[in-house]
Amino acid sequence: MYINFGEMKPQEIYITMTQTVIPRPIAWILSENPDRSLNLAPYSYFNAVCSDPPLIMISAGVKPDGAVKDTRDNIRDRKDFIVHISSLAQIDEMNASSANLAPGVSEVDTLGLETTAFDGSRLPRLTCAKVAFACSVYDIHYLGNGPQSLILGEVHGVFVDDSVIGEDAKGRMKILADRINPIGRLGAGEYVSFGEILTRQRPD
Repeated sequence: MYINFGEMKPQEIYITMTQTVIPRPIAWILSENPDRSLNLAPYSYFNAVCSDPPLIMISAGVKPDGAVKDTRDNIRDRKDFIVHISSLAQIDEMNASSANLAPGVSEVDTLGLETTAFDGSRLPRLTCAKVAFACSVYDIHYLGNGPQSLILGEVHGVFVDDSVIGEDAKGRMKILADRINPIGRLGAGEYVSFGEILTRQRPD
């Protein structure tokens, strides 16, 4: 079957894209609202895009009513934010944080999530997350007819929980992905757990 995007509405394209670009990592983003409460929302249009400087990319659309998402405005206006990698143990809280709450209502408070000070940022990180990136806005580009906000964040440091750090055969630090047990996003309300690690030697 060939699916012709030229004959589809944007929402239909979105549904098809999110069911075929799979699995996608999820950025569980903590940002600061204008009243200094904490906003929390998941984004799966997300990945690492550069290492010099270290940059991550988040693509933020608009709400169902066409309004701009709080995360985009918070990052644009206050410049810093935290990106967490959620584990399978947090799937319900992560999913619940995607609800369209009224502006200024904190998902962190609503869900009763604990935060802790983060050395690399003035903002706290979620205590439950095994990985957290301290970020600041590097650039924001506006794409398409939405418009979609392409947010580039510079990573200043990363917290990695001691429980997921080990050593490789040469005694070097190795971050153990199976102990993070990250969630991947599929389409609609579907997610995928980490599963089996498959190893292949890369060719020279």
